[in-house]
Amino acid sequence: MIVGYDAEVRPRYKDLFERMRDPDPVAADAAFDAVLFDREGALPDLIECLDRAKQDASLRFMCVQLLGFSGARAAVAPLILALSDKSPTVRAEACRSLEDLRAHEAIPELRARLEDLDVDVRLAAAEAILGIEGKVTHDEE
Repeated sequence: MIVGYDAEVRPRYKDLFERMRDPDPVAADAAFDAVLFDREGALPDLIECLDRAKQDASLRFMCVQLLGFSGARAAVAPLILALSDKSPTVRAEACRSLEDLRAHEAIPELRARLEDLDVDVRLAAAEAILGIEGKVTHDEE
């Protein structure tokens, strides 16, 4: 059972989210890939999991990453909230995910992350802003 995680999620996704934390990397990757493959159907559960996995930064990181891969506008609001996560790795991934979604509405919150205490978050925020504003293409990276 995931610490700090409620069972509000459909059983299929609850099982996959738990398996994403499996110590066996093959099993964990298979679960991540299953959610990734079904990301549109999993979107509400990903958002719920992100909100409820309070004590599991690794799971929040994976949820943020999957939300970024979703391509869904509904993922933007929870990703903006993730910019304030207590974990710097989650905050940095939220920046990258917002860039993936080309979330122009997140620019003010991303600018605020330019003052983050963590250097990786500041760098991810700067890159996201440049990417969203179209000043950097992935071909240049």
